[in-house]
Amino acid sequence: MSVAFTREEDYESQAADLPDRPISPHPNLVTATGLAAIEAQLALARAAYTAAQQQGGVSGDRTAMARATRDLRYWSARRGSAQLTEPTLEPDKVQFGRTVDLEREDGRRQTFRIVGEDEAEPGQGSVSYVSPIARALMGRSVGELALVNGGEVEILAVR
Repeated sequence: MSVAFTREEDYESQAADLPDRPISPHPNLVTATGLAAIEAQLALARAAYTAAQQQGGVSGDRTAMARATRDLRYWSARRGSAQLTEPTLEPDKVQFGRTVDLEREDGRRQTFRIVGEDEAEPGQGSVSYVSPIARALMGRSVGELALVNGGEVEILAVR
């Protein structure tokens, strides 16, 4: 069959069949900043859903409605499972929510903050608590060594 005889509605119907965003199996630990970001995303998802409904819902742009519904489900689930987690009062110990300075074997120094999965942005200096580097460092103290990606790192500071 020629593409000329394909109905546009068929393409729209396929586009509206968006898979759900995957939900992590790990506990949804969040910092206060991470919780605020989830709440902001949830508000945006609610607004997008309302806008899609006002534009005709399923009878209108089904792709916009499907995207809004999918995002609303995701951010509602993430907000519902969020566990606000603050570091304990052990100042030199690597914990969730803390910023860690470390030095690699080759002399490179790195700084990153250990945060929840939705908040993690490695390029911006934050890594998820389930990332390999965070797992290798959690619970260790300033001055200790840890094995990360086959090389040793030294924890220089925790704040």
